Amino acid sequence: MKTMAFNEALREGLHEEMARDDSIFVIGEDVITHGGPYKVTEGVAERFPGRIFETPIAEAGIVGVGVGAALAGMRPVVELMYLDFVTCAMDEVVNQAAKMRYMSGGQGSVPMVIRLPCGVGRLLAAQHSQIMESWFMHVPGLQVVVPSTPADAKGLFKSAIRSPDPVMFFEYKRIYTSKGEVPDGEHLVPIGLADIKREGEDATIIAVGPMVEKSLEAAITLEDDGYDVEVVDPRSLSPLDTDTICSSVRKTGRAIVCGEDSAFAGAVSEIAAMIGENCFHDLKAPVARVGSPHVPMPFSAELVKHVVPSSESVVSAVQAVMN
Repeated sequence: MKTMAFNEALREGLHEEMARDDSIFVIGEDVITHGGPYKVTEGVAERFPGRIFETPIAEAGIVGVGVGAALAGMRPVVELMYLDFVTCAMDEVVNQAAKMRYMSGGQGSVPMVIRLPCGVGRLLAAQHSQIMESWFMHVPGLQVVVPSTPADAKGLFKSAIRSPDPVMFFEYKRIYTSKGEVPDGEHLVPIGLADIKREGEDATIIAVGPMVEKSLEAAITLEDDGYDVEVVDPRSLSPLDTDTICSSVRKTGRAIVCGEDSAFAGAVSEIAAMIGENCFHDLKAPVARVGSPHVPMPFSAELVKHVVPSSESVVSAVQAVMN
């Protein structure tokens, strides 16, 4: 094991995959000049000359090139500087990449990863801080991946690059510098397999992205109340590992679903509904949701505190469910 930051783990995974497969290339904004805004593509230009392409700010063109290259047998890793601007490429993502395998009767596929830095980072306000995982969960043909630790970041990224179908790879900006242990050697994490980050008996917290760390913090606080809480990290939202989630909920009888996305019609709500359908007779209390209110992300640091859920928000939700 070695200790690495989240962005370092992504970088190592990218370098390993590019060394393994000559069909992999990188395309995006500032990916050469600055190694990407979050340093994930640092060193690629020097180590793999001719396999990284810096583009103008033209997201529809960037993703469109990726789709065409993938159909021609390449494996593009597309970097958009901010998730928010994938909205400029929705036709390429939703109508082309996602539907190609289905519309060609399996004759064509789009093995492409779209990296999407998301969420609150440096107080970048409403147009640079969004979280839109549920938008892409709703699109058949897309895989939606949300790692929360450096080990999962590397393992899921390598699996995403090897996938025969398009992957929307969500990277929360606030955790790029967070550190954790990463296994030595070849490390792959299957897409669609949840991970139990903490075992417990009294309640299950299903936490997405940065809410995993906040939920683990909350679990320690809740020990003072005598509550033994299990924390499940889905790691991918589509496909969603309903078996692991439901198994945990059936064991504890209580469920709290946490995410930084809007609780209204978001990933949190979909998981809560799935638990209600599959585990209704096992539940000792209604499923609780912890998410952001249905408002644009503010610029003010003080207002952000009222929008982004905290570990205290998780503690309160668990206490309410337990009582």
